[in-house]
Amino acid sequence: MTGDIGATADIATGALVARAFEPRAGETGPAAVADHAAHDGLCLNCGTRLIGAHCHACGQSGHVHRSLGAIGHEIAHGVFHFEGKIWRTLPLLILHPGTLTRRYVAGERVRFVSPLALFLFTVFLMFATIGTLGGELTETIAKPTTAQQQAAFSREIQKARVQLANAERERAAAVRDGKPNGDLDTQILVLRGTISALNTAAGQEARDKDDFTFTDLKTGWPKLDHGIAKANANPGLMIYKLQTSAYKYSWGLIPLSVPFIALLFLGRRRHHLYDHAIFVTYSIAFMMLLAIVLMLGAIVGLPSGWIVMAALLVPPVHLFAQLRGAYALRKRSAGWRTVALLNFAFTVLLAFIVLLLLHGLTE
Repeated sequence: MTGDIGATADIATGALVARAFEPRAGETGPAAVADHAAHDGLCLNCGTRLIGAHCHACGQSGHVHRSLGAIGHEIAHGVFHFEGKIWRTLPLLILHPGTLTRRYVAGERVRFVSPLALFLFTVFLMFATIGTLGGELTETIAKPTTAQQQAAFSREIQKARVQLANAERERAAAVRDGKPNGDLDTQILVLRGTISALNTAAGQEARDKDDFTFTDLKTGWPKLDHGIAKANANPGLMIYKLQTSAYKYSWGLIPLSVPFIALLFLGRRRHHLYDHAIFVTYSIAFMMLLAIVLMLGAIVGLPSGWIVMAALLVPPVHLFAQLRGAYALRKRSAGWRTVALLNFAFTVLLAFIVLLLLHGLTE
């Protein structure tokens, strides 16, 4: 229940944050049309006479609400309506992504949800879905072995060490007295093997119980090695930190990706970095929506084969269609760029994951 409430809150927050990035231009509701006549037709911010729903000088809305009911309406409007743009944007994003990208770059801004607003909303939605469907993952990872199991291993290890110490003292006495010590040597060897096996078993039991461990790699970088040790001590906390970092820094995928797109169009001066950024942002938003759909499909029992097939086939098909439509490419030109872009996307994702791991382990 707590996870569901948290997920709902994340979705609502995503809608409201995305709504904050959307201009109010194009609103045609009764309040937007009629309220500009209030306050003697003057803008409350700069005093300019209003000639529409918004001040043409400073951009502030002509209507300024001062009621709790209006705040509630604003929240509901942000969460459930998203100005109606979402329902014009999503079909194009899914079926005609190139057309959406080209039209937005060409200047059709009011009709569609902006790329950044859609990106923010899908980020919130994806992590809310992950939080709902996988909320127990961290708890499962972090669950330690039971005290009884650890105590049992400790007792057996301590007992074997006492026996080893006694055997070593007896061997030293036998050597001092010139007595044969072959049996004692065998006993010492067996006890050392027993202690080693018990230590290994205790560690393996902890790994099996936790179902996750980080590597014991030593890098020679003290700060990173310290982070790895902390991750081994509390893997659940590290998973939580990595998830939070991915949530906070997901926007980093955009600047990481834009240079790779630019490389594909070095000879085409009519395409600018802004155009590539719009392409990348819409594309990433779609991929996150696809991830959400696949997660939900797994929950409702969709065969894993279909999920894997969709994960492998949909991204290249979507990228191909978006490249063709956004940059007016021929099939062959869009084809080789799609292959290159898939490799670039894998490189960017791998770099992003490495940066998250380094940040989480050295923080």
